[in-house]
Amino acid sequence: MNQPLHGLLCVESPSVATAGVQLFADALRGQAVTVTEADWQPPMAGTETDLATVLADARRAEANATAYARLTAAGAELCDVKQAKDALGLERGTFLHAGPPIEWERMSGPLKGALIGAVLFEGLADNAERAEDDLAAGKFAFEPCHHRDAVGPMAGVVSPSMWMYGLRDEVHDAWSWCSLNEGLGKVLRYGAYGPEVIDRLHWMTDVLGPILQQSVRRTGPFDIKAILAQMLQMGDEGHNRNRAGSLMLLRELLPGMITADASSADIAEAVRFSGANEHFFLNLGMPACKLATMAAHGIPGSSLVTTMARNGTDFGIRVSGTSDQWFTGPANTPDGLFLGDYGPDDANPDIGDSAITETGGIGGFAMAAAPAIVKFVGGDVAFALRATQTMYEITHGEHPMFQVPILDFRGTPTGIDVVSVVRTGILPQINTGMAGRVAGTGQVGAGLVTPPAECFPAALAALATATP
Repeated sequence: MNQPLHGLLCVESPSVATAGVQLFADALRGQAVTVTEADWQPPMAGTETDLATVLADARRAEANATAYARLTAAGAELCDVKQAKDALGLERGTFLHAGPPIEWERMSGPLKGALIGAVLFEGLADNAERAEDDLAAGKFAFEPCHHRDAVGPMAGVVSPSMWMYGLRDEVHDAWSWCSLNEGLGKVLRYGAYGPEVIDRLHWMTDVLGPILQQSVRRTGPFDIKAILAQMLQMGDEGHNRNRAGSLMLLRELLPGMITADASSADIAEAVRFSGANEHFFLNLGMPACKLATMAAHGIPGSSLVTTMARNGTDFGIRVSGTSDQWFTGPANTPDGLFLGDYGPDDANPDIGDSAITETGGIGGFAMAAAPAIVKFVGGDVAFALRATQTMYEITHGEHPMFQVPILDFRGTPTGIDVVSVVRTGILPQINTGMAGRVAGTGQVGAGLVTPPAECFPAALAALATATP
């Protein structure tokens, strides 16, 4: 190893691996040397001391192994369907929303629009102007879905009368909840609150919810984790592509739905609505992943991420070893494909609890299983493959059940490690829908996005502070 460099280059057909500065590789290639470049970059700026402290934490290896084992072992069975007032104890005048905590003044257009719609739906105001005035005056309470072990797509607004899917993890004796999916277009979760939105919510409350409840209670429980594993073999990734998952779920629910105590017209419409909605399954995949990350949360010394969520203004993460503290930064705006005449200027920054799918090892982390998704969120097939392969660099392991056929049935990258993100500078890849920037617009497209980088050094600093 003490041989001078010129000695190495004197050997016949030398091959050199390089990392870091491009100049060295270019100079060697100029001398006809075969060069293999390692994709390497320094850790995020200013994190050296915290990295050294956390890496030296003697608890970390075992804590991360425990968190990862709990995350991948968690079960997820659809066991009930209830209204939020019964499932979560949600009081009249209190509303849940996606992402980290936020006050009315800083809320984005789609989140404000969804709250206006929820106030109208609950009959707490006669018109949108009065609803907005009352919301701005502080007459109602807001709380993140995550604070009640629930999740909500896009704006994620939940009011007491809305029906929720209830999923149970028998392994860790836990429940998680998510509202019913409304379909695409002008829907509450994208911030729309017109009469058609409110009418649909009333129909879901009066007809769809009770029929689904009867179906699940009579013929359930249904293994949602098993459906997730199967849908990855069938071209879905569980976040923005749920076609196979929705059909498999409907197959389970149909026997109970068609024998429910309801009129034939109501049953027919409930079946039609559920079958026509390609994202019907999303609202079950999300609480399934929430159960997994809940099981991994609260382990001292663990640097695994257990929450990624956005409210349309802030992106927030929580980490297993830092209790319930949020680490936030400004939400980025997705880059992708737009509906109709909408364009980039119409899109709101990233919003929704649905990044819980990536936190649980599917969604953007499983894009290689769903190459057709690039027609919905943008990019190309090579990007989808590369996205999944890159996520292995920042995750603790490979999910034993969620496998990617095109990668020789390799498990999806699972268990985002804050330390790996800070060391490599690689940010989690998320694919997502895009809401209109202006309240009341609805969906304008779908695309690709990453979290703001500053969330991760902040979480690392908190882990360093908590190190004994």
